[in-house]
Amino acid sequence: MFLTHLAVRGKVAASTQNQALSALLFLYRQVLGVDLPWMENVVRAKRPQRLPTVLTAAEVRALLELMPARPRMLAALLYGTGMRLMEGLRLRVKDVDFARREIVVRDGKGGKDRRTMLPDTLVPGLRDALAHALRLHAADLSEGHGRVWLPHALSRKYPNAAVEPAWQYLFPADALSNDPRDGTTRRHHVGDEALSRHLKQAALRLRLGKPVSAHTLRHSFATHLLESGYDIRTVQALLGHKDVATTQIYTHVLGRGASAVRSPLDAAP
Repeated sequence: MFLTHLAVRGKVAASTQNQALSALLFLYRQVLGVDLPWMENVVRAKRPQRLPTVLTAAEVRALLELMPARPRMLAALLYGTGMRLMEGLRLRVKDVDFARREIVVRDGKGGKDRRTMLPDTLVPGLRDALAHALRLHAADLSEGHGRVWLPHALSRKYPNAAVEPAWQYLFPADALSNDPRDGTTRRHHVGDEALSRHLKQAALRLRLGKPVSAHTLRHSFATHLLESGYDIRTVQALLGHKDVATTQIYTHVLGRGASAVRSPLDAAP
């Protein structure tokens, strides 16, 4: 069987095996129109649970110092709030509440909204980012553009919302582009590839010896909060985890695991 061949001979990862199974199901159902009930009983490969890569607070600061201003602002936001990369990129002007020092994360994983803190350190930089976004929006309007994409058919319900400043992306792209969904020329949010590139370059310069991505900043946020004594339920809510068991993976750094046990080799005679 092809899937067995991938696992036994190809020794591919569990995610690759599951992707191949999904592709086969799509091929037979949607393309060939053949229903194979027995394929529903094929057991999906179990993905191994890996411990997250976590940076120290000093490593995060050093990483940020080596990055250019704009990606540094976004990276600091992800670390300071625990947001996922796309949650940060999709922030709208209206989602940042400077008075209450809060950020509303819209339509997070699982389609849920949540609130997280707005670090005081980031307030000046976010105000600058907001002013920059509104300047670009004003320029787009003057050229006959300025209609941002709206989710869930809100453009039909609120026809003028797409041009309102509150709905504009906080981190807009540098250039306009054609939206493949409807052909409208609009300004999207910045892409994720630039931040990933700058993070990897900074990590190489620091010789960290760890794989660093935007999600590493989220892992570090959660770990550092738990290290500071915040309860796991609070961290769960800030991260937007549905189950506290997902958050518990970060407790491996709290001195309750292998690092808290003294080796008999080090014990006094």
